Amino acid sequence: MQKVFGRPKGLTEIPFHYCPGCTHGIIHRLIGEVLEELNIIEDTIGVAPVGCAGFSLDFFSCDFVGAAHGRAQAVATGIKRALPDRIVFTYQGDGDIAAIGTSHAIHVAARGEKITSIMVNNAIYGMTGGQMAPTTLTGQVTTTSPYGRDNAVAGFPIDLPKTIATFDGAVYVASVSVDSPKHILQAKKAIKKAFQVQQAGLGFTLVSILSTCPTNWGMSPVDSLKWLREKMIPVYQMGEIKVSEEVKGL
Repeated sequence: MQKVFGRPKGLTEIPFHYCPGCTHGIIHRLIGEVLEELNIIEDTIGVAPVGCAGFSLDFFSCDFVGAAHGRAQAVATGIKRALPDRIVFTYQGDGDIAAIGTSHAIHVAARGEKITSIMVNNAIYGMTGGQMAPTTLTGQVTTTSPYGRDNAVAGFPIDLPKTIATFDGAVYVASVSVDSPKHILQAKKAIKKAFQVQQAGLGFTLVSILSTCPTNWGMSPVDSLKWLREKMIPVYQMGEIKVSEEVKGL
């Protein structure tokens, strides 16, 4: 019998151990497929910080390095400069890249570091207990905003891709989602293009992916997907936010 579906070579045989309904697993598979399709598994080095994103160290077949909280892009910069022939990417949660790691995110874009960053945005701090993150929506209830996020106190949600897109060194910036088959295909296309841009040596690339956290949102997996569609997508600018002229030529 012909095998028509299986685990991509870009992933290890270790089973995912994320919470039920968490979409980290979908994102992992998309990256694993891209690594295989571009034939870059042996040439790729991933960097992950702490938090749920830190589990990714176990799941990808490429080399991986662990970094301190928020410092994945700094570590990735050092790796890429030392080994410019390698494909280097970071896999970070929104609470990592858009909070303690904000300065790194801004400056890798300003310098045009030739790395790729995957930002998983579930509008909350997942592993540490569901606290409010910079991406938490206005009015959203978390363990540290039990009455909902108050913009007068905590400020407004940060749409990091829009900020990164303003820097000349960022040549490809996209915001996608994995809440439906259609959006999953769009997410894979964006991830693949980001890696191809790095292969061409053109500059910094960022793909933000809207994701769910049923456990800390206090919802079922089905309801969490509905909440993402109804609440998060209207807030965050979606699609290819920046495609520089040199990228259009790929």
